[in-house]
Amino acid sequence: MLEVGIHEPDKLVQVAHALSTRSRVDMLRLLNTRSMNIIELAEALQLPVSTVANNVKVLEAARLINTELLPAVRGAMKVCSRNYDDILISLNSSIRTSKDGMKYYEVEMPIGHYSDCEVHPTCGMASSEGMLVREDEPASFYHPKHVAAQILWFRKGYVEYQFPLEIPQNARIQSLELSMEMCSEAPNYDNDWPSDISVWINGVEIGMWTSPGDFGDRRGALNPAWWEDWSTQYGLLKTWRVDHERTTLDMQKVSDVTLGRLGLDQRPSIRVRIGVKPDAVHKGGVNLFGKQFGDYEQDMIMQVAYTLDDSAE
Repeated sequence: MLEVGIHEPDKLVQVAHALSTRSRVDMLRLLNTRSMNIIELAEALQLPVSTVANNVKVLEAARLINTELLPAVRGAMKVCSRNYDDILISLNSSIRTSKDGMKYYEVEMPIGHYSDCEVHPTCGMASSEGMLVREDEPASFYHPKHVAAQILWFRKGYVEYQFPLEIPQNARIQSLELSMEMCSEAPNYDNDWPSDISVWINGVEIGMWTSPGDFGDRRGALNPAWWEDWSTQYGLLKTWRVDHERTTLDMQKVSDVTLGRLGLDQRPSIRVRIGVKPDAVHKGGVNLFGKQFGDYEQDMIMQVAYTLDDSAE
């Protein structure tokens, strides 16, 4: 399911525009059960091929459909398939409430929007359009263009992000979750290249994960066409969770760090650092993936679950 809300105004406008004409909605309906090429869509809708082709571009730009060029009797044909079965459009803020009354505050942080870093080669970053900086040049990580990064990598060091914490003053935080796609960093790629990747919140190390490798045995599902086959392709989606009892990674306990140690009270922001410690056993680096690289269409997501203290003044 595609979820888009008012906290992502550009994406919301793009999706709403794609759904704003009957012909494009009819195209999505036709793609409900099977893939179709542009000529088949034109015949079914009784529209000119040129009109259907333009509408396909709009739907593709909004990522509601995926297109693939396949061999045809004469040249190639563009085959269309639908990406989502459901679309949820939310006009609420980044805070939502569950049936049990728990409230959830969520922020998706683009991986290029780090606030601090210290990196060592091999290192670099790229957007969906191409390389952003010179490879293996740590100083380039301070260039303003880093905000456009959709994949970044470094062998040693860290990147740190500043997440806003816009919750009521009488909120009592019950858990904090972080999810991100990541893997090790080797020259080109190496599926057997362990790396001890640590995560810190407000300066407190909540745990360490040993990534088994820098994965490149197949192309990442979201990688742009220009990205070379011999480069890193995808990572693993990892979810860290801190509550009042422990810290878990993918539901398995990794440390005794609790919310009380993170100093979240009265803070307008939360610092999240990802890196490899100098004394790590496996210094295999880090790759971080944005929503246009790897296998998962997301950036780094922070979710804070909280209840409201009605007794607070």
